[in-house]
Amino acid sequence: MTPESTTGRRKTIVITGASDGIGAAAARQLAASGNRLILVGRSPEKTAAVANETGAEFFTADFARLDDVRELAAKLADAVGDDGIDVLANNAGGIFGDQTPTVDGFEKTIQVNHLAPFLLTNLLLPQLRQADAAIINTSSVGHRLFGHIDVDDLDNRRKFSANKAYGDAKLANVLFTKSLHAKFHPEGLSAVAFHPGVVRTNFAAGSSSVMRLIYRTPLRRLLTISTDKGGETLRWFIEGTPDETWFSGAYYDERVLSTRVNPQVDDEALAEALWQKSAELTGIDV
Repeated sequence: MTPESTTGRRKTIVITGASDGIGAAAARQLAASGNRLILVGRSPEKTAAVANETGAEFFTADFARLDDVRELAAKLADAVGDDGIDVLANNAGGIFGDQTPTVDGFEKTIQVNHLAPFLLTNLLLPQLRQADAAIINTSSVGHRLFGHIDVDDLDNRRKFSANKAYGDAKLANVLFTKSLHAKFHPEGLSAVAFHPGVVRTNFAAGSSSVMRLIYRTPLRRLLTISTDKGGETLRWFIEGTPDETWFSGAYYDERVLSTRVNPQVDDEALAEALWQKSAELTGIDV
């Protein structure tokens, strides 16, 4: 693969969740590619450190605040100008503990993992269309294990658990990918969702989920992969050619096209209902 897009210019690549974990690992691996890297993280100090190490530009935003996402989209649009964005890697996310709402009034897991990247992607559509972009959504096998979405109860107010909230959010990532493909692939945009593997990071360590036990015990090394390996998978999607390296609209388990998905993934009416509800909640016109 060459670092250049089909127009012969270097690619502009935006990676969220890039201050740590697989986002930071992928950024380090892409540093010598000749592409323009723009990193997004929540921590100014950690994001700046990765940016300095990789020669990337960076912005900070807290996805638990949708006004931060709106401000981020405006700054990214200004930064890229007429060049557009070739790759948007929606990689920020996590699993959290309780139902304490964000400042926007939403349950944090669904907001950080789904509503925030939904809003960011939609606000950046002009820049993404400009470059026939690839949109890469970091999902999880948790979408199949724990997810069951009710669009009228995205906050899981009726019966909350950290695992259910996370599974729903990661299922939303896959449904969002399917909708992006259906709506925009004929125009040249591509979208893919993938499970990076169970990566050895701080993921889930501060949550109330039973998954935190994997990250706090000797099981951690037996059941997880390295951050670098997870970053290599994210990099593979970033550098890949849509519909050659990977198929738009699909879900991958690491680099393998997977049909082991939550049954709701194939519900086109649900995908559209989720799109409409997400647009309503984030103030996007559709």
